[in-house]
Amino acid sequence: MREGLENKPAGGLAAVRHDAALMAELTALAVAAGALELRLFGKCTAELKADGSPVTIADQRAEDMILGGLARLLPGVPVVSEEAAGDGRIPAIGDDFILVDALDGTKEFVSGSGEFTLNIALIHKGVPVGGVVYAPALRRLWRTGAVAEAGVAEPHAMPRRIVRIKPICVRTPPAAGLVALASLRHSTPATEAFLARLPIAERRAAGSSVKFCLLAEGQADIYPRFAPTMEWDTAAGHAVLLAAGGEVYAPDGAPLRYGNASEGFRNPSFVAMTQPTWRRHLQG
Repeated sequence: MREGLENKPAGGLAAVRHDAALMAELTALAVAAGALELRLFGKCTAELKADGSPVTIADQRAEDMILGGLARLLPGVPVVSEEAAGDGRIPAIGDDFILVDALDGTKEFVSGSGEFTLNIALIHKGVPVGGVVYAPALRRLWRTGAVAEAGVAEPHAMPRRIVRIKPICVRTPPAAGLVALASLRHSTPATEAFLARLPIAERRAAGSSVKFCLLAEGQADIYPRFAPTMEWDTAAGHAVLLAAGGEVYAPDGAPLRYGNASEGFRNPSFVAMTQPTWRRHLQG
């Protein structure tokens, strides 16, 4: 069993993210949970939770697997996860905690779309300092510890051969104009107004936390979100984008932060971007 966080170097999870062995184990945990989800893909229906959002047995079983793995890998570190939080099981958090969304994009999962992800994020003093995003139906994985990486992860491969992975970084904006990512289901007038202030050459649709990862690997430039999200929806993708050279800002221009328990771990509106200078457009 891995030592508790109290026995790690000073800096908490900000230091732990540089532990290559730990990040490999977190990756293996995500891939194993993704394999579980694929076994249920197209075979289960959704029920509505009290807040009206959908949930399936795949959400619940994958979250149970991840929580068990995190208790083994990082004992004593609080974990805030979507399904447990929905049941009122929210631990007290401090400077270091973990955010988990075992199945982001349940509607896509139920509809048969591959645009769903599994997300594990390490948070230190409000900042997402490490994370894993896995899209099992797409066989794509993004993660960050010391650097951002992306690659192919087969859900049924042997643990020591699960990932073909390489470093990634954001791109220099193309002279022809920017590529903007828009949510498949959540465009708003505020989104349209923001994008109108930028030289957008192309718009692409993408689901779930994949949007952060596409920015991080240089396939797009900006992703505005002026519709509700939860912290566990965004933190792992945010971590990957930060490590790749991007940033995520709230409407007031401040970096997006995590751990707002008083708001039920709800995010404000935000814009993820590859060039921090674009935040001046937030205020019109």
